[in-house]
Amino acid sequence: MLQNLKIAVVGMGYVGLPIAVAFNQKYPVAGYDINTERIQALTLGLDKTNEVSREELAKTSIIFTADPVDLKEAGFIIIAVPSAVDQDNLPDLSALEKASKCVGEHMKKGAVVVYESIVAPGMTEEICIPLLEKYSGYESGKEFFVGYSPARIVPGDRKNNFTKVKKVVAGQNEEVTEFLAMVYGSIVGGGIHKAPSIRVAETAKLIENIQRDVNVALMNELALICERLKIDTQQVLETAGSKRDFLKVAPGLVGGQGIDLASVYLANKAESIGCSSRVILSGRSINEGMSSFIAQSLIKKMSQDNISPADGRVIVLGLSYQEDIPDLRNSKVIGIVQELRKSGMNVQLADSYACAKDAESHFGSKLLSHQQLEPAHAIILAVPHKQYKESGWKQFESLLIGQQGIVFDIKGTLDVKKKPEKIRLWRL
Repeated sequence: MLQNLKIAVVGMGYVGLPIAVAFNQKYPVAGYDINTERIQALTLGLDKTNEVSREELAKTSIIFTADPVDLKEAGFIIIAVPSAVDQDNLPDLSALEKASKCVGEHMKKGAVVVYESIVAPGMTEEICIPLLEKYSGYESGKEFFVGYSPARIVPGDRKNNFTKVKKVVAGQNEEVTEFLAMVYGSIVGGGIHKAPSIRVAETAKLIENIQRDVNVALMNELALICERLKIDTQQVLETAGSKRDFLKVAPGLVGGQGIDLASVYLANKAESIGCSSRVILSGRSINEGMSSFIAQSLIKKMSQDNISPADGRVIVLGLSYQEDIPDLRNSKVIGIVQELRKSGMNVQLADSYACAKDAESHFGSKLLSHQQLEPAHAIILAVPHKQYKESGWKQFESLLIGQQGIVFDIKGTLDVKKKPEKIRLWRL
C-alpha cells in the first residue's frame, strides 16, 4: 500500500527538513518552501540551521522546490511551517493559513494532509480543514483526509532525532489514524502513540511544552528570591537534587519557537471559552521578566564598582535561543542587550553559531568575532555554546579589562572551583 507513496513536506525549517530527510530514506520526497534562497541553498547541499549535514543532504534524492505545482503528485503532505505570535502576543496564524491555502490549491484528490505545527485545540479542524476545502474544492473526509502529528524535534539534539522519538498521530477518523500510524511507523523507530482525536493530540503538544515553561518559571522565581536573600541558587538546587525524586530543572531564559508559544496558544484558547489561565500565564510572566532582571542585576553590580552605565562596556557571548544552534528566532538574550543599551551601556555581541546576517535582520545588531571584541568590565555568558564551555575561564583573560571584572554565567555552566581570584561570578 505504501510502495508508491509520494510525500511532500511544506516548510524546510528546523522541523520540516529533518522530516523530509528521514522520509526520503524510503519514499520519494518533495521539500517545498516559499523562501527561494533557502531552496537554492538546500539544492547546493547547504543547511544553515545545521540540523542536516552536507554529507547527509548529498545522500538524499529530495526535490527541493519553491514551486507549489510540485505538490500535486504527493499523496501524503506534511505541513511543518512555524507557529508564531503577533505584536499583541496573540496567536499569529498567517503562516499556517498561507500553507493551507497553498496546499489546498495544489493537492490531488485522495491526498492525506498532516499538520505538525503548534496549534491551539481545534485549529486543525476549525481553521485548517475549511481552508483546504475552500481552495481545493474537495470535501474533507471523502475526497481528502487530514491528521495531526505534533513535532517533537528539538533543534540541536542529534541523539533524539525524528526517527528515534515516539510519534503521536491522530486522524479525523480511525482509518486515517491507522494510516498515519502506518506511514510514520515505517520510518520512526521510537514507536507510535495513537491519540483518540486531533484535539487531544493538539492539546498534548501544548502541555508538553507548557510543563517545561512552568517548571522553569518556578526555578526562575526561586532565583529571584535567592538573589534578594544572597543565596546561591545553584547550590540550593544541587542540595535539593540529592533527593532521589527531585525534578532537576534549572533557571534560565525561555525562548525559541515552541515553549513560550504553547503557553500563549493554550491561554488564549482558554480565555476564548471563558476560562482564566492562572498558572500558565503566571509562569509565562515570570519567564518574560528574566531578561530585564539579568540586565538590571548587571547594572547594579557595575554601579557597586563605581562604573556608570554610560562608562560601562559589556560583552555578551551567545545570542541564539539555545546552545549549539544558530536559531535567533524569539531569543530572549536580545532583551538583555536592549535593556543594557537603553541604559547607555556599550554592548558587544558574539556568537560562535549564529549568522551575522540573521543577527542584523532580526535585531539590527552586529555580531563580532572573538578577535574584534574589546576588553570589557563585564561578560555575560548568555548561551554556553560548545566552544565557550570548552574554553572555560581562560577565554575571559583577554576579554576582561585588567583580567578582572564580573562574569554573568546565566546557565551556571562554568566550574566554580576553577574561577580566577580576580574575577567575580554571578549566576541565576
